[in-house]
Amino acid sequence: MKRRLYANLRRKIIFITLTVAFIPLIFLSVIIYYQFAQVFRNKIEEQIEYRARAQGNAIELFLKERTAILLAMADTYTFDYLAARGKLERIFQIMNHRVGGFIDLGLIDSAGKHVAYVGPYNLIGLNYYQQPWFGEVESKGVYVSDVFTGYRRIPHFIIAVRRQENNRIWILRATIDSDVFEGLVRAAQVGKTGDAFIINREGFHQTHLRFGGEILSKSNLNPTIFGEGTTALEKVNSEGRKVLYAGRWLKKNSWLLVISQDASEEMTKLFKTKRIEIIIVVSGCLLIILTTIFTTRLTVRHLETADRKMNELNAQLVHADKLAALGKMAAGVAHEINNPLAVIAEKTGWMEDLLTEEEFQKSQHFEEYKKSLRKIEEHVERARKVTHGMLGFARRMEPHLEDVDINEILNETITFLESYARTNNITIEKELETDLPIIASDRAQLQQVFLNLITNAIDEIGKDGLVCVSSRRINSEIAVSVRDNGQGIPKEYQARVFEPFFTTKQGGKGTGLGLSITHNIVQNMGGTITLESEKEKGTTFTVRLPIVVPEKK
Repeated sequence: MKRRLYANLRRKIIFITLTVAFIPLIFLSVIIYYQFAQVFRNKIEEQIEYRARAQGNAIELFLKERTAILLAMADTYTFDYLAARGKLERIFQIMNHRVGGFIDLGLIDSAGKHVAYVGPYNLIGLNYYQQPWFGEVESKGVYVSDVFTGYRRIPHFIIAVRRQENNRIWILRATIDSDVFEGLVRAAQVGKTGDAFIINREGFHQTHLRFGGEILSKSNLNPTIFGEGTTALEKVNSEGRKVLYAGRWLKKNSWLLVISQDASEEMTKLFKTKRIEIIIVVSGCLLIILTTIFTTRLTVRHLETADRKMNELNAQLVHADKLAALGKMAAGVAHEINNPLAVIAEKTGWMEDLLTEEEFQKSQHFEEYKKSLRKIEEHVERARKVTHGMLGFARRMEPHLEDVDINEILNETITFLESYARTNNITIEKELETDLPIIASDRAQLQQVFLNLITNAIDEIGKDGLVCVSSRRINSEIAVSVRDNGQGIPKEYQARVFEPFFTTKQGGKGTGLGLSITHNIVQNMGGTITLESEKEKGTTFTVRLPIVVPEKK
């Protein structure tokens, strides 16, 4: 029943401890992770947005510089000067020397005719009056086109400025080097999956893509989802992967610089942190579980041990209380028996006196009467000794110094136990040194010491054996040995025989207090008690008491 109670207690403690430990731990871990993930994601979006803004500014500056130098050339020189042979080429060299990035330069009159040209194509004489960009330049004065193929049939874009010289209007047009421009755009690409490209408001690519996608092809990205200025957002691409995009409008909102990045690549550090956190949390949980189980089992085991010892102590106290009551009752019984014994002894003496008279001596049964009276006296004396011994052992145990004859106490104790030993066919031999000195000690407590040792020896033998009690003087001590020829005490128990409640006897046959009490009494008297035991050969307890000379009276 108790085992089930302790098992339930163990389960409850483990459950409550783990619940209290796990809920805050897991709750805290989830909150920390999601807070960290949100901060990390915001940081990534800020970074990609910053790259788009910074690179967009660089592209805007690139276009403004080329436009500015083209305007400066148009404002500095006249149409006739630029149309003269070799002049336009000199201007073209100056422009590329100062800022670079031009692939050709052309002078176009108000009718759209290409009057002068410097570059790798043969465009002299072509007329652009019907070209869409020509009208834009005439109306706006400065025009940066989208990418188109034009007469040269390859994608390119131009910067054209209009100049009005007196009543003459002419246009100075330059084509931007695509390699230089795309190199500027690709500078925004990062990582293994990052890309940077430009699309116009209709969604056509103005630069090449890093992973496929031709220039002037239709983009899958709708430019209208990007707001004014710079915008960052996340979308799922056609392959089902989450991609982070940052868009920056350029050229008066006609181009959109897009920087893309695979979210999983940017989130690699977050995923690594997540795995480390999971490992730490799982390791912590396992450690908590193991520690909880270990400490709970240890605690419950100690509780069980304490409970068992308390039950044993309660049983011993109950048993001791019964023994005390029995001792009081035995003392009362012995006292009550003494009176009839005294009367019997007195009457026996009176009867012996009668037998001395002549008329009784002539009786034919005289000898039988006399023999019977001696038997009566003998048994009365024996009964008196028994009751005397019972009264002696029932006396209180407070220390009380008196003159003590060790041999006399041993004789009384042996006499008290002789009947018990004889019923078990055990012989008690005495080897007592006759000239032991009288010492000052507590008689009652010494009686208890010898009674415990001899009783233990008899119990150790069980039946059919020998107990030898000896006394001798060794220098300033008196040594009393009680030796039996029983089974002996195992070595692993010999160091514990003086511990309270330790017993080698079968359950219910020993309290485990006798040798402990004996050990304490001998120590309090300033003596020692030792043990020698060998398997199958018996055990010897030796008590050594200091010789304390009694005070003169």
